[in-house]
Amino acid sequence: MYGLVNKAIKDLVVNNYGSDKWEEIARRSDFHDPEFVGLQAYDDALTYRLVGNASAVLGANASAVLELFGEYWITYTADEGYGELMDLCGDNFVEFLGNLDMLHMRMNSMMPQLAPPQFSVQNETENSVELLYRSHREGLVPMLFGLIRGLGKRFNLTCSVETLSSKSESQDYHLFLIRW
Repeated sequence: MYGLVNKAIKDLVVNNYGSDKWEEIARRSDFHDPEFVGLQAYDDALTYRLVGNASAVLGANASAVLELFGEYWITYTADEGYGELMDLCGDNFVEFLGNLDMLHMRMNSMMPQLAPPQFSVQNETENSVELLYRSHREGLVPMLFGLIRGLGKRFNLTCSVETLSSKSESQDYHLFLIRW
């Protein structure tokens, strides 16, 4: 994953729990640099170690850490200079979800090693939509739940997410029902 993701994890921890907690997480994760380089690709294993060690140091399960991070990521990326790009992705929640793949394609020009998940929407109603999610990375569904809540806040919605089906040997995607 790119340093931008790891930097956001660091900022989330420092802003909410203090720099001492971050330093312990970084030490346990065998990360000794003072900062992450936002547009540098890092091994995914480092990100997984950061989340696992944040879970241990903060006394929260990894799913809770990922959900909190997902929600934080929406405002963090907007504040880090990607807000205008995000604004181009849609005037409403469902339109934005439907344009996530396009957003990632635009990001690919700045981050050529980007390996983003894929999304598509279906069965939209007045207050719900189904989201199809594909990713080669395992274990990040809780982050997606936080992302959806954070994105809902961006559009002044309170969202809930229900898993309709999970990735399996016979199915290469997760399917979620999002309500607001």
